[in-house]
Amino acid sequence: METVRVIIIGSGPAGYTAAIYTSRSMMKPILFEGFFSGVAGGQLMTTTDVENYPGFPQSVTGPELMNQFREQSLRFGTTVYTEDVVSVDLSKRPFLVKSSSKELLAHAVIIATGATAKRLEIPGTRDNEFWQKGVSACAVCDGAIPIFRDKELFVVGGGDSAMEESIFLTHYASRVNLVHRRDSFRASKIMGDRVKNHPKIRIFWDSVVEEVTGTKLVEGVTVRNLKTNVVEKYPAGGLFFAVGHVPNTAFLNGQLELEPNGYIKVQPGTTKTSIKGVYAAGDVQDHVYRQAITAAGTGCMAAIEVERELSNLGL
Repeated sequence: METVRVIIIGSGPAGYTAAIYTSRSMMKPILFEGFFSGVAGGQLMTTTDVENYPGFPQSVTGPELMNQFREQSLRFGTTVYTEDVVSVDLSKRPFLVKSSSKELLAHAVIIATGATAKRLEIPGTRDNEFWQKGVSACAVCDGAIPIFRDKELFVVGGGDSAMEESIFLTHYASRVNLVHRRDSFRASKIMGDRVKNHPKIRIFWDSVVEEVTGTKLVEGVTVRNLKTNVVEKYPAGGLFFAVGHVPNTAFLNGQLELEPNGYIKVQPGTTKTSIKGVYAAGDVQDHVYRQAITAAGTGCMAAIEVERELSNLGL
């Protein structure tokens, strides 16, 4: 069985950046960018204009940006397999990595499998409906896009993320409508108070979104009050889910220490996990920022840490 210096599991900004750095260090990395379990290239493959990634003053689409990352990693000699990793054995080194068609051993593994934004099953919000046509799961990523400017925007959620995203959207929306199915927030009191006292935020307590409608883009949101059962339709330019993310760690089968919320636990200031030689980069270990640029930064960190460790081991 072939043994390589480093295998990178996952793509997106973290995985591709790790590949760029390790390949430039002549480590000949293998990168499994995924296939069935998620779109190769990560969450940015499902976004439209990216306006906050440095170096693109006129914006760039998510797929275009990720294709450039990928091409750059290939330029320096990364071997890319468009396959899912189905299992890993981290009990001994070198680590065994199995994909849908291959088995390889690696002296180091970088996990960059990201996280998947949770979405609710609401008519009009699905992939072939208004998803990324006015429906999003990241206000910080998409909220400044022109289609949302000076529009009535809706946010679904009741935790700190929903509070943060609602406040962020007030910079662009004519008004933000926060829909929460309970009569109190799960968010911290300070964040909840900021939302309650914000002049541009209207709160729909005890309510759910029933449907999102429109023609080419979102034009309306239907809300039902769970206590009165009253249903009303409101004009809207967009809807944002803020109901959390799920880190893509199932294939690890519990071999790494996780944070209480399911994200991979890393040593502060590093990408080192609970197992020596295994590193985690990007959204799979970041439940705070979840941005393309921070993911790329941790991909760089992981690559440098791998190169230093393997050099010290004479590998």
